[in-house]
Amino acid sequence: MANLTSPKSLVLYAFQLLLLAQIQVSCYQYKVGDLDAWSIPSSANPQVYTFWSKYHSFQIGDSLLFLYPPSQDSVIQVTEQNYNSCNLKDPLLYMNNGNSLFNITTHGEFYFTSGIPGHCEKKQKLRISVLSGNGSAYSSSYGPSALPDTAAPSYPTVFGTIPLSPSDSTTNKFSIFLSAVIGAAISSTINGFM
Repeated sequence: MANLTSPKSLVLYAFQLLLLAQIQVSCYQYKVGDLDAWSIPSSANPQVYTFWSKYHSFQIGDSLLFLYPPSQDSVIQVTEQNYNSCNLKDPLLYMNNGNSLFNITTHGEFYFTSGIPGHCEKKQKLRISVLSGNGSAYSSSYGPSALPDTAAPSYPTVFGTIPLSPSDSTTNKFSIFLSAVIGAAISSTINGFM
């Protein structure tokens, strides 16, 4: 049996650690609106949430962070029908702590708006789509799109640290496999020399 503290074992372990450190986490936390907080869009940028959603791709494991003054606003998850009509009654999820995190755990469309009356009509609403594969996003402040009609399920608010940048889980599986193959090859090579 090989000595785990031998120089060849330590070199092998160090190399495998370096390869595994390069594997990226497959989820990302998105701050809704980026530099803008969750609020009524300004007259200079009335479609901020529409454009924001169009330029982000969402996948299962990602999360949306809504930041807003808790005494002045809230965020609710609603059905497509309530989203289109700005109906705030019977939300699927209600968050009002100013630091609200929505975790994406399934494919489909998700609809959000402010829980304050009148804000939805002023375009403070967000629609995202999580499609199979890498996922894609779309937001519309003007009604239904060509994407499938599904009601968004409700999820609890969860807080945590911000994960690394997004990546495809298939890439991660390949990286782990590649790391194992390279590690085995180096181990065989080292064993042949020592």
